[in-house]
Amino acid sequence: MILKQLRLSKHLTQAQLATMSGLNIRTIQRIEQGHTPSLESLKCLAAALDTDINTLQQESFMTNKHASPGPLWLRVWFFLGTFQSQPDRPLLIRLERILHGVGLLFCLLGLISEAALVGGLLLLINGYFISYCKYMGDKFAIW
Repeated sequence: MILKQLRLSKHLTQAQLATMSGLNIRTIQRIEQGHTPSLESLKCLAAALDTDINTLQQESFMTNKHASPGPLWLRVWFFLGTFQSQPDRPLLIRLERILHGVGLLFCLLGLISEAALVGGLLLLINGYFISYCKYMGDKFAIW
């Protein structure tokens, strides 16, 4: 089923598609993992994605294999954040959580030392930078 490709081509998250279609987000996740949807679910998804049921039941989605993995500025942006030209989404999620967690810890230590506060703020800024990288990766569907 090509639900994930269609969803990403329209720059939608699973939560947004669930809201638009009136389905549960867990239902969207199951369908994208390969479970067979009911006819009612297919009708809801087809209406939300402005397509027909037959398109949703196709096995593959024709994509341009020679497409660029995103604009040059985005690839440079990723490299600055992760030292990889095209990182995967789970790496960005781990980096974001680590930077935010350690940044908050250092901010709490900032009650004792100003240097810890400055370090904590820098870590939080980097965490938000990685969050934005993840958002842009989702927006341009480069995963």
